[in-house]
Amino acid sequence: MFDNELHTMTLSEDGSYTAYSKEYNEHYHSTKDGALHESLVKHVIPALRLKGHQDEINILDICYGLGFNTLATIYYAKKNNITSKINIYSPELDATLVKSLVSFTYPKEFEEFRDIIIELCENGVYDENSCHSDGICSYARTHVEIFLGDAREYIKSFPHGMFDIVYQDAFSPTANPILWTQEYFSDIKNIMKCDGVLTTYSTALATRLALHENGFNIYINSGKGFRDATIASLSELDSFGDAVDMEHKIACNPLAKSLRD
Repeated sequence: MFDNELHTMTLSEDGSYTAYSKEYNEHYHSTKDGALHESLVKHVIPALRLKGHQDEINILDICYGLGFNTLATIYYAKKNNITSKINIYSPELDATLVKSLVSFTYPKEFEEFRDIIIELCENGVYDENSCHSDGICSYARTHVEIFLGDAREYIKSFPHGMFDIVYQDAFSPTANPILWTQEYFSDIKNIMKCDGVLTTYSTALATRLALHENGFNIYINSGKGFRDATIASLSELDSFGDAVDMEHKIACNPLAKSLRD
């Protein structure tokens, strides 16, 4: 069973299950927005709307957690006939959590990816060369690897300008501040392409300040059926939503500060 002394499955409002972390005292997803719905509308859809035309897409998924962002990316790409080669790299501190996902109750949309889920739970890697017992290779343009360990150290292992997309989906700045600091986003900036995009559920001013101080342009990700989220890019996104006037925000909140290491 997935439920244990650290995690409990919880039904969210879109009918998909998320989990409650007793260690961080938070759910992995908004129970109101829904686990699958949140992954799609706050991360996958806006990111692939901007990058789905590329021949190859490198994605950094912070953090793997229950795997929703990674699996929702594969699901959305397949459903919308996105033919890009997709490479997903995802750190996760909790190795026991990853192993336990083999018994997690995923939404029906992920049923066809059961082979990927098992491969990632058992080996931490799903590659285009991975084949079923019948010799048939599927999802041949997908590569996923999970790093079990410290995300702050992991991101320093990548070359400058590697990532097209970053899913910033760690536990909240209150619960896990080390993955929301100005210095952290400086390291993220270093490994993103100049036209890369970062998605996050967080709309906190401290988060947006940390991004702004690193040269990111900030945009509101809003839509029907979910609470506002944030898109950030080192380049201007003329085709995306409303830009946040950070200078005005700073003037109105002179005592506000970004998180620091």
